[in-house]
Amino acid sequence: MYDIIKALHVISVIAWMAGLFYLPRLFIYHVSAEKGSDKSETFKVMERRLLRAIMNPAMMATWAFGLFLLIDGNWIVDGWAHVKLTAVVCMTGFHMACARWRKAFENDENAKSEKFFRIANEVPTFLLFIIIFMVIVKPF
Repeated sequence: MYDIIKALHVISVIAWMAGLFYLPRLFIYHVSAEKGSDKSETFKVMERRLLRAIMNPAMMATWAFGLFLLIDGNWIVDGWAHVKLTAVVCMTGFHMACARWRKAFENDENAKSEKFFRIANEVPTFLLFIIIFMVIVKPF
């Protein structure tokens, strides 16, 4: 059963990360769309569907399967697991920030620049690096 849960965890992580990489990219393009235009309205639909249909379920599955693995593997006492879990909490915070930014776009109230979203787009990559390094190398 453990290997099945691990496979489901990896699948859900991949789906979640795909969304976390893509949604800020949509925001970069959405910034340049005129409010109320067909282009802007299309981005709103894409962003909402990505967040609600893919990212939210994938995040919840990632957490559920991950917590099972953490407890079943008795890794809660390992230092690398603490670092990984901290990075996953940060990733979840970034997910929540994306949800707030999406809502601002939905209400035509975005005040962030293209440059802001270009920088924000790098956050998941940085966190993913930490997470994978901790899981594979287990430095402590």
